[in-house]
Amino acid sequence: MIMEMQMEFRRRLPAPQELKEQFPLSGDIIRIKEERDREIADIFYGKDDRFLLIIGPCSADREDAVLEYISRLAAVQEKVRDKLFIIPRVYTNKPRTKGVGYKGMLHQPNPLKHEDMLAGIIAIREMHTRVVRETGFTCAEEMLYPENHRYLSDLLAYVAVGARSVEDQQHRLVASGIGIPAGMKNPTSGDITVMLNSIAAAQSQQTFLYRGWEVVTTGNPMAHAILRGFVDQFGRSHPNYHYEDLQNLYDLYEHQGLANPAVIVDCNHSNSGKRYLEQIRIASDVLHSRNVSGDIRRLVKGLMIESYLEDGAQKAEEGVYGKSITDPCLGWEKTEQLIYRLAEELK
Repeated sequence: MIMEMQMEFRRRLPAPQELKEQFPLSGDIIRIKEERDREIADIFYGKDDRFLLIIGPCSADREDAVLEYISRLAAVQEKVRDKLFIIPRVYTNKPRTKGVGYKGMLHQPNPLKHEDMLAGIIAIREMHTRVVRETGFTCAEEMLYPENHRYLSDLLAYVAVGARSVEDQQHRLVASGIGIPAGMKNPTSGDITVMLNSIAAAQSQQTFLYRGWEVVTTGNPMAHAILRGFVDQFGRSHPNYHYEDLQNLYDLYEHQGLANPAVIVDCNHSNSGKRYLEQIRIASDVLHSRNVSGDIRRLVKGLMIESYLEDGAQKAEEGVYGKSITDPCLGWEKTEQLIYRLAEELK
């Protein structure tokens, strides 16, 4: 007996090109993305010495709160633009360690309702489009599902490959052809060589199967490291943002001969033990390391911080506007103070 797969093929979803044709971008949005892409590339290539700040909610759970948060961020950006280049986090798909729970707006445009993938891909495209049109920002996403990247590929400024995805071949190969910076996180085990192998793969030309096509990439010289801390065999969190960690990463980059040595330090996750207030101290610690070492200054291109309108986190059904329903985040008041302080501490 041949067993059938236990899958219900519910409906065919539009291909990315079909969705892009249905929801096209204006000329102004296209120009904004092109200009910001050039500026971000100059930072990674060392032509622009501004510091990147990739900041925003752990998950973009509702469009109105996300737009309000990013509108506030845009006003702050104007005051620090000579030192800081801000890329908002608009993460619309979330990894779940056990595969259950809220998986982001891609799955659930309304966190309190059932999953609806068609409504989800439309919602995330429209939200990213609104952000660019209304604030002038292009944003960062996590590439949780490589096959979904093209739904947003004409809008995004930055992509992160998560700690559980960084060893996956498809993530590495797709990252080699996306044309924007791809941050490869160290795995949850903390094995830095795994991350560096991912960077090497993403920086190389690749040929592979993608969305039913044989594709060839040129390689992505802006693939780089993200240090996010790690978890030991006993489930305890350990940081990897300290001076010695950064110097070690610089030396490993040199040894492997990878292009454009660069790292973004994730101030939350295992670096903070998910104690979100620690992000403030960690950010200053990284800047201090950068200020006292020329090698680390060249290596550390920016920080990643989880921040929203309200401090902490909640369950989705609590319904507090602008408060994270996944990992806890810094609230707006602390965020604004932190950004101004970072601008002052940068040399």
